[in-house]
This record gives sequence, structure tokens and C-alpha cells, in this order.
Amino acid sequence: MIKGYLMILGSERSRMIVYLIWAAVFGVAQGLSMILLVPIARDLFDGDLTAAGRWLLVLLPVVAFCAVTFYVQSLKSMRMAVFTMRTLHHRLGDHLVTLPLGWFSREKVGSVSQIAVKGTMFVGSAGAHLITPVVTNLISSITVVVGVLIIDWRIGIVAVIGAVVLWGIGGLSSRMIAEAEARNHGAAVEVNNRVLEFARHQPVLRAFGRAGDRYEPLDDALIGQHRVGRQVMWRSVLGIMLNGVAVQVVFTAIIVVGAWLAVTGRIEAALLVAVIGLAARFTDPIAELALLGSSLRMATAEIDRIAAILDTDAMPQPDHPKAVTTPGLVEIDHVGFSYEGEATRRVLADVDVRLPTGSMTALVGPSGSGKTTITRLIARFYDVDSGAVRVGGVDVRDLDPATLMDQLSLVFQDVYLFDDTLWDNIRIGRPAASDDDIRAAAATAGVTPIVDRLPDGWRTRVGEGGSALSGGERQRVSIARALLKNAPIVLFDEATSALDPENEAHVAASIRALAEHSTVLVIAHKLSTVVAADQIVVLDDAGRVDDIGTHEELLGRGGRYTDFWDQRSAATGWRMASARN
Repeated sequence: MIKGYLMILGSERSRMIVYLIWAAVFGVAQGLSMILLVPIARDLFDGDLTAAGRWLLVLLPVVAFCAVTFYVQSLKSMRMAVFTMRTLHHRLGDHLVTLPLGWFSREKVGSVSQIAVKGTMFVGSAGAHLITPVVTNLISSITVVVGVLIIDWRIGIVAVIGAVVLWGIGGLSSRMIAEAEARNHGAAVEVNNRVLEFARHQPVLRAFGRAGDRYEPLDDALIGQHRVGRQVMWRSVLGIMLNGVAVQVVFTAIIVVGAWLAVTGRIEAALLVAVIGLAARFTDPIAELALLGSSLRMATAEIDRIAAILDTDAMPQPDHPKAVTTPGLVEIDHVGFSYEGEATRRVLADVDVRLPTGSMTALVGPSGSGKTTITRLIARFYDVDSGAVRVGGVDVRDLDPATLMDQLSLVFQDVYLFDDTLWDNIRIGRPAASDDDIRAAAATAGVTPIVDRLPDGWRTRVGEGGSALSGGERQRVSIARALLKNAPIVLFDEATSALDPENEAHVAASIRALAEHSTVLVIAHKLSTVVAADQIVVLDDAGRVDDIGTHEELLGRGGRYTDFWDQRSAATGWRMASARN
């Protein structure tokens, strides 16, 4: 656990080392004060008050020193706890922003939220409430054992064996509890994910009449968490019982051995009484250590989870970043790619596409053909397995991340708006933009009509994720961000198939506006967008490029694109027929 603390504190580990030294010094002082009670008690039983007084004079400064060290280490432990929590939040935050964006899956986001809230609090408080008693009890117990060995080696041997037995039983019980707690953590993460899922997807549940029914995934997660919680409770009870019995057995063994030594005349009766008192003080910290074992293992498990995030490799950064040579140019050079865990299935295979500066390219193909993956590789959510992706004439792996993002505007299907004003959600595109620039971008994207109907206009808060707006309106705000950023390259997942005609018209107009000054890559769904493209890239089911060309060229060659066009054209003519008797 302490090793884990030193690791997660990084360059600030010296604070922990100083605190541990003070805790260890307090443990030694506490153990010495216990040992000094033996000669005092022995001399008092013998009636030698002078000798007892001399030992008492030795004890008083030790007790005073013990009090001072206790105060200092207690103060440092509390400061260490607060510092640890603050440091962990900063270190996690600083490291998370360096990870590949593709790392942030739903499961990992749920785990991170659990760790950032519960884990850091638990680890921080453990520094104040666990490390201090563990270090001090361990050091004081060792000090007492050494003292007992000096006083009488035979009783000392029994104390050493008893300490080993208590430590072993404590380790067994703590492992049992820690294993159950690990499952409890996983169950808690699953519950968190299901609660968020249940809250976010209320429209879908209500649309199918499931809002008032049991939501089986959430119910199953709660039942699983309850079951694991019962296991943790029962294992905790069993561990406490084992520890209690072991303490009594060890204490009884010391008394029995001491009594035998006294009866056979090997030690004085007064010394036996003093040693029994010392044994009672000795078993207390050992028992407390055993009881703290489960908490230690739980804290260690949390530290391991934090360390696992901190140990996750950041997106590799170039030692000598290159400058963009051709703004707006995108080259996908014989790229092969597969997602983690899907190495046997290539998502993209030898994709070779060039997007000239100022051009508009439409990506078409069946679901699962790798259209969205291409946009993610351009934005370097992931690194390619083979080949290269070049932006502005430079491999994205040789660009500083800030430089790469300066070249790109991203407008994806899943639009997220922050729980802030409409005005500030657009300003994110370019924080230094003037008010006139923001209004112009909003007007082009069709946001102005939204502003006119909102009660507080530009100052209306859009809610978490933009819940106060419709899907089409959120898409308009996202496009306004892209227009305001005015980046050389725009990656656009059109996502107009589910929009009403008004929103679709605004999105189409925005695409045309973006194409006037930027290189635009569109995952195309609408025929009008496909026809307007300077080139169309057709992907097949295996993630390969089937054909590239203009609309007329591809129709002339026939093949997969012609089938796509015919299916889309036929779909546009569908209509609801009236029922006839």
C-alpha cells in the first residue's frame, strides 16, 4: 500500500516519506514506553521504590517525546490526506487529457467516474486513518517483541510465534474481504453505468412504454450489487471472529508459558505479572493490525485502479514536432486498422485516399465499412496499424496535438453541449472570437431562429448535453462551432437522415458554407450531399476502397455505387399509401 502511495504521488513522494518517518518514530516511542512499564512494575512488586522511581524518571521523557511525536505525525497525516486527494485529482486530470480519445469507452468512463469520486476520497482518507495505525502498531509491536526477548527469551519466542500467527490469520481474513470488495467495486461501476443509461435514454424507454416497467439491466445490476454486498458483510464478520479468537489464543499461550516459568522458578512472580501486562498491550496493536488488513487491501485495490489509469500509455508525442506544410490537405496512405480486441477483424484494409485542399469528399458505404473510423484516425483518436494518415502534409504522429486540432473541426453524430448558455457553447469553437463573428456563424448554421424562441435568448442555458434543445438544434449549434473555428479541415458526419426538413436544410447550407473555405469530409447519407461532392469514396464491407470518383463517373462505371444510388433513389419515392377496403 505504501509503495502504491509513493508511486501515485510521483514527484511529491518526499512528503509521504517525511510523514512515515514521524509515524515510525512515534511507534518506537510507544513501544519503549510499554517496555519501561515492566521494570517499574517488577520493582514496585519487590517493594524497591527507589529503583522504581529511577525507572519512572526514564519513562517520563519517553512519554513526553511520545506525546510530541504523536501530535506531529497526526498533524502530518491529516495534511497528507488532504494533499493526497488534491494531488490525485490533478494527476488523474492531467493524465486523462493525454490519453487517446479512443480509450474513453463507456465502461472506462464509468470506472473513471467511480475512481475519481469514491476512489480518491477513500485513498486520501486512508492516509490519515490507516497508514498511521498500521505503521505505529507495526513498529511498536516489533519494539515490544524485541523488548520481551531481552527480558526473557522464552516468553519472547512465544510472542514472536504469536505475532506470526496473528499476522497470517489477519492476512487470510483481509484477502477474503478484499476479494469480495473487488467484486463490489465492479458491481458499483455497473450500477453507475446502468443508472446513467436509464436516465439518458428515457425518451426511448417511454416511446416503447417501458418508463413505468422494470428496467431489467438496472435491476440486474442492483441485485448483483446487493448480493456482493452481503458477501462482503459475511466475510467481514468471519474475519473479525477469526482475529478475535486468534488474539485470545496467543494471549493465553503467553500467560500459560509465563505461569509455567514462574511455577518452576525460572522467573520471578513479579516479572510474570509485569510481562502479562505487557502481553496485553502487545496483543492489542497486533489485533488492530489484523483488523485493518481488510481496509488496507481495499485501499490497495483502489490505489491499483488509480495506478492502472496513470500507467496507461499516453498518446505518443513527437520529440520534435513538425510544422504543417500544406494546410487543408488530408492523405490516407494505405492505412490498415483494427480496434483493440478485434485484431482478427480488420476494420480498414489498405485504404488509400487523398483529400485535396479546399475539396469536398463524401464517404459512402454500408454500415460497418469503416466510415466513422476514417474520421477518427484523421483526428488521431487512434493510431493506425499500418500506413500513415497525413494532415497538412505531415503524418499526424509527427504533429503536436494542439497543432493537429488547430487544423480540424469535428461535427459528429453524437453532439454534446455543455450545461452553459447557448452563446458560450458556440464560443467554444474560438474563445477569442468577436461577438460579430459568433452571430455570423450562428446565422449561417441556423441558430438565430433558435435564439429568437428561447426565453432568455443567447443567455439561455441548454442543460446537460443540450437537453433543452432538439437533436437537430443541437446539430446546428455544433456546426456553428465549426464555422466559428474556421479550421482548414472539417470532418462531418452528416447525420441528417433523422432530421426534419427545416433542420436538414440548415445543415445542408452549413456544409456548403464550410466547403467554401475548408477541406470537407462528409459521411454522406443524403443524395444531395453525395452529388455536391467533388469526389466520392465508396467503401465495401471489408473496409476497402471499392471506387473513387465523381457522381457521374461512378454511375458510368456501375458497380457498388450504382446499387447505392438506386437504393437511395428508390427510397426517396416511398410514401404512405391510404388504406382501401
